[in-house]
Amino acid sequence: MKTFDRRFVVCALIILGASILAGCAGQPLSSWTDQAPAKIALVDYVEAVTAKGSPDYIPEKNRIVVFDFDGTLFLETDPTYFDWQLFEHRVLEDPTYKAADEQLAAARASRNGKFPKLDQNRERMVAEAYRGMTIDEFYAFVRNFMTSDQPGFVGLKRGDAYYKPMLEVIDYLRQNGFTVYVISGTERLTMRPLTAVLRLPPAQIIGSDNTVVASGQGGKDALEYMFVKGDKLLLGGVNLVKDLQMNKVSIIVREIGIQPVLAFGNTMSDASMLNYTISGNRYRALGFMLLCDDLVREYGNTERAGNMLRSCRQYGWIPVSMRDDWKTIYGDGVSKRQKNGKIH
Repeated sequence: MKTFDRRFVVCALIILGASILAGCAGQPLSSWTDQAPAKIALVDYVEAVTAKGSPDYIPEKNRIVVFDFDGTLFLETDPTYFDWQLFEHRVLEDPTYKAADEQLAAARASRNGKFPKLDQNRERMVAEAYRGMTIDEFYAFVRNFMTSDQPGFVGLKRGDAYYKPMLEVIDYLRQNGFTVYVISGTERLTMRPLTAVLRLPPAQIIGSDNTVVASGQGGKDALEYMFVKGDKLLLGGVNLVKDLQMNKVSIIVREIGIQPVLAFGNTMSDASMLNYTISGNRYRALGFMLLCDDLVREYGNTERAGNMLRSCRQYGWIPVSMRDDWKTIYGDGVSKRQKNGKIH
């Protein structure tokens, strides 16, 4: 009788485990509300394009999806982008670096809420801040900064500031045969350690580019210098391209070579990428725009979110409301710190 009981229990556990797994498989995107229009649209889309025999079927080699990074997958509001906060840390807090007066002034002003205009001058200052570092030294510098606390939140490290619902989107798409690329305005080498949690090959992490030089190169042009044994790779300190707006389309063409069928962004600097994805595509394609409209769990901006919603209607993008569509943003144990010291 005991043997029968044990066998019965084992069988029951196997059936229960299978049921749980089946339930999870049938309930993707669990951090999204069930009524979220963007979730419904995405699940319907994936089911249609992955079903063989469906008129919308897309072969796996053409299931290309592109994501912006800052503000789409990762926090950009506390108080600003990761890469600029890293620059401030380099200039104001790194004893091994002697900053130029211009860099000091920009970093101090931004600490007081006066952020510099996103232009070539800003990119030049940022690139110059790391000139001469080896790639490994720079990666270590980024990883160390990732372990510090995110100042506007409780229970959140800088490197963990991912939107949990969007990580679920990436996992869901990969499970359904999509190849995921991240196309970011943040510099490419900064992105690589920061995006380790995504478990994507380095070639699928695409960002803005700065020069890389050989330690023995001196001032020679890259066309005039041959890398030799004993050379080390150093950051050259010169910005080559800022991967925003039309540059995102150009880099997709150069580095992927296939028109995406899904695109996710959050600002008008992603507009070209979304419009390229959904315009003249041989396959059914969608573009999604995140609205940072949550004032309780995030540092949202109602006016900007309203403007983006109007742009979504104008261009045919699907809006994603952080406030209405997500059950959580950063996961359990994370809360927003208020300016008066109170915590939500």
